[in-house]
Amino acid sequence: MSTTTEENTLTSADNAPEGGAPDTFHSKWRHQATWLYTVMLVASVAALYVSFMLAAETLQLARHPQQALGCDINAVLSCSSVAQSWQAEFIKFAGLSFPNAFFGIAAEAVFVTIAVIGLARIAVPRWFATATWFGGLAALAYAYWLFSQSLFVINALCPWCLGLMFATTIQFMALTHATVTVQRLPKEDGRCAGLRRFMDGYYRPNIDLMIDVLWIAVLIAMILIKDGAAIF
Repeated sequence: MSTTTEENTLTSADNAPEGGAPDTFHSKWRHQATWLYTVMLVASVAALYVSFMLAAETLQLARHPQQALGCDINAVLSCSSVAQSWQAEFIKFAGLSFPNAFFGIAAEAVFVTIAVIGLARIAVPRWFATATWFGGLAALAYAYWLFSQSLFVINALCPWCLGLMFATTIQFMALTHATVTVQRLPKEDGRCAGLRRFMDGYYRPNIDLMIDVLWIAVLIAMILIKDGAAIF
C-alpha cells in the first residue's frame, strides 16, 4: 500500500495536526488507535466465534433434522426455528443455498485482520479506510435485517444470532470512531468540511458514549417488549 502523505490516512491519533500544535482531542486515550482497534478486535473475534458456532449448529441440523439443538431453549429462543427459515439461507447461487453463518465467518475474519492492522499502526490509503467503513455498515445492515426478520416475521430468536448482532453493533461503533479520530475521515477540507466538524463535535465531548449506550438499550428493549414474557 502507498505510504505517501497525500494518499494515506494517519495511523495514530498521537500525530499532531499540521503546524505542530498539540491536538488534545485526538490525544485522549479513548480516541486513539490502541483502544478503538482493541475494542473492534474483541468484538470481531466474538462475532467470528459465534459465526463458527452457528455454522456448526447448521451442519448439526442438516445431519440430524429431528434432533433439538443445544441453543433450543424454548419456543421463542430457538436456533432450529430460525435455521429452518428461508431467511437463514436466502443467498443462492448455481442452484445452491448458502447459510448466513458461512458469510459471517468470511466477513469477521476480514474485520479481525483490519483490527490487527489498526493496532499495528500500519498506514492504509484513504480508499481502503473508506471501503472498510462501508463494509462495516453493510455487515451491520445485514445483521439488523436478520434480527428484524427473527423478531417480527419468524417470531423466534436464535441466541447465537443475537450474540452476533450485538457483537457486530459494537464492532461498527468502534470502527466508525476509529475512522473519524484515527483515520481522520472525512477530510477536514473540501466538500466534507461540514461533516468533519459535525463528527468532531460528536466525539469531542463524548456524546458517542451516551448514544452507544442508548443504542444498545433500545435493542434490548425491543426484544423484551416483543418477547420478554415468552422468554422468561
